Amino acid sequence: MKRILELKEQLSRVLPAFEIAEEELLAKHTSFRIGGPAELMVFPRTREELAAILRLAKKLEIAPRILGAGTNVLAPDEGVRGLVIVTRDTLMGLELISPTHIAAMAGMTLAQAANFAARNRLSGLEFAHGIPGTVGGGIYMNAGAYGGEMRDVAVRTEFMYLDGTTEIFEGDAQGFAYRMSAFQKRKGVIVRTEFALQPAEETEIYARMKELSEKRRASQPLELPSAGSTFKRPQIGYAAALIEQAGLKGLSVGGAAVSEKHAGFIVNRAGASAADVLALVRLVQERVFDATGVRLEPEVRLWGTEDAD
Repeated sequence: MKRILELKEQLSRVLPAFEIAEEELLAKHTSFRIGGPAELMVFPRTREELAAILRLAKKLEIAPRILGAGTNVLAPDEGVRGLVIVTRDTLMGLELISPTHIAAMAGMTLAQAANFAARNRLSGLEFAHGIPGTVGGGIYMNAGAYGGEMRDVAVRTEFMYLDGTTEIFEGDAQGFAYRMSAFQKRKGVIVRTEFALQPAEETEIYARMKELSEKRRASQPLELPSAGSTFKRPQIGYAAALIEQAGLKGLSVGGAAVSEKHAGFIVNRAGASAADVLALVRLVQERVFDATGVRLEPEVRLWGTEDAD
């Protein structure tokens, strides 16, 4: 508590116009609409502000958590102590850097990046248009949908370490694998990514986006709060099919339920708590394992059951 107060005081002196929130509910910043208060939440607008925050936190031995759009996070009911750095709608910027390359700051949403590419008649990010996360979060998790992934288009990523220094990761150095990247093994913040795309007609690009959007609305429970696919794809089969095979559609714990529309989603049906969701995740894992012998692994990042990112 004392170190957090000192951090707040120093930030207020160094960055007087900087936005700081105390005891801010994480539920306001996660797509699950779940989560208690964060002791200190900050919203850096530039690389320079981000570096200043990280350096001060490191000096005070405060390990920050990084939150983008909060679309793949289950935050604990009791909240988190310490520092949360939010990048969505803060680290902003899109740039056409060559006829076939765009750059996006980490706080931009994937939809914003895809639309920017489309306006510049560049194809390759259509799959990402409906993924409800930030560019930073998408790179961190190697987000994907409908046959596309970040690793297909991301060619260069700028990463900032906890001491405020940056490193550029190019090509294979980004370490992409299924829902994995090299950045999950490092402590710091994704700042900016460059994408290599292909020229195409704007009308064709938007038509593809519309097609994928309609598929998503038809198959996913977008009307209810969730964190997207709850489980990673297992080595055998698909998580949703295995859950449905085990007869678990509609299974609920408190306000959390396995979606009737898509069994791969756990949704916040009625004021669910993080405890409800965690209990349901474990119940689904147990029953699927009993029925199929397959152990499902959560794709959603469970804050409070793992180290800070």
